[in-house]
Formats: sequence, structure tokens, C-alpha cells
Amino acid sequence: MKLRLDKYLADMGIGTRTEVKKAITKGQVRVNEETVKRPEIKIDTEKDHVFYQGQMVAYAEYEYYMLNKPAGVVSATEDKNDSTVLDLIDEKQRKDLFPVGRLDKDTEGLLLITNDGELAHQLLSPKKHVDKVYFARIDGKVTEEDVRRFAEGLEIGEEKPTLPAHLEILEKRRDFRNPTDDQRGKVSSGETNVPCSRKEVIYLKRLQMGSLVLDPRLALGEYRELTGQELEALRDCSLLR
Repeated sequence: MKLRLDKYLADMGIGTRTEVKKAITKGQVRVNEETVKRPEIKIDTEKDHVFYQGQMVAYAEYEYYMLNKPAGVVSATEDKNDSTVLDLIDEKQRKDLFPVGRLDKDTEGLLLITNDGELAHQLLSPKKHVDKVYFARIDGKVTEEDVRRFAEGLEIGEEKPTLPAHLEILEKRRDFRNPTDDQRGKVSSGETNVPCSRKEVIYLKRLQMGSLVLDPRLALGEYRELTGQELEALRDCSLLR
């Protein structure tokens, strides 16, 4: 792929297009072995080597990160009051990353961070119904009736009920002081609040999105790049329907 030199550097987060142009004209950029002072020259991203202030700037057209989102962080590219999920990605090269979908501020777990708009669209499209798996802790008793209602779709005060989802009750704990049930819900509608018959969700964590499963080695707030196999499977998953 060929790009203008100023766009190449701006895409890689060196600065704005205006800032990058000034750096180029000041002789701070080298292409291969030659200092270049023209922002408009074309760079072959597969063959040319670009250096800014002596440091090589490799080009990445797309980036894909798996994040184990902690509570208290918002799923946004920027926020005036809270830290965002992008603030957690220290090693990012591109400045146009975004979270694919959103998890509520208090929800933990799997979040895909990328700049691949086409993949994000495929994963989030209502027509695709890409399944998501959540672990939830509920204040109240979850019953087989709840399982049936999830399978039929829940009325949550919207124009239409939620899409059918699979609810699996993992553990029941009956404690007068703290009556809770643990459950895992497989939600194909993309709902992240996992409504459950007027029972309060007191803890929610996303474990899976399509074929992508949260790496159990990632602590809260940690991230890693997707492997080639994970990315290929995710793309296949997004194109199945």
C-alpha cells in the first residue's frame, strides 16, 4: 500500500497532519537512507523504512487487541470524567482505535479494541446475531422459569422483546443474609445488562464474543494482541450468517 508520508506518520500517532508536516520540512524524517522534506511523497508501506528523529516508525494498517476490561473504566475513545479503555492500551501504534461495542462502566471482561471498522460492523450487526457469553451473579433466585423466558425473549420495556438467549444456572447458594445465584448467560442479542425477571445483576463479566474467548491469563486491565488464528476465526465467525 502506498501513502503520503505525512499521512503515514499521522496514522502512527507521531502527531497531527500539521505537526507532522512541520517535522518533515525541518528534516526530522528519513525514508530509507535519505532525509526527506516533502510531506507529499508516497511511501510503500511494505518496502520503505521510515524514521522519525532517528527512530524507525513501522506501519500497521490494523491493530487488534483483546482487553480484560476492569470496572470503573468506560468503553469509549475519550471521556472528560473517566478513564477509557483506550487509556489502558499503552503499546498501541494507531490513533484511530476504538472498542467494538461497549460494556457498561461497572461490567468487566472481554472487549475487542481495533481500528478495523468492517470487522466491527460485521460483529455488531443485528443481522449477524454474533453470540456473546456472560457470567452474572444475581441477587435473587434464578429458576427454570427464567431459563424458559430467556429462551423465548424477554420484555424489558422496549418496542420489541430481546432476542432469544440461552441461560445456564451454574450454582445456587441459599443464604438468608446474601441470597445469590451464579449464572452464565449466552446472549445473542448483544444485550449487556442481562435482564433477569426483575432480579438485580450485582456482578457481570463478558467471557466470549463469537469465537473470541477471554484469555484467562489476562488480569483485569491487561491486554494482548490477537493471534493470527484468533483473528481468522473471528473473521470467519462474522461472515457466517
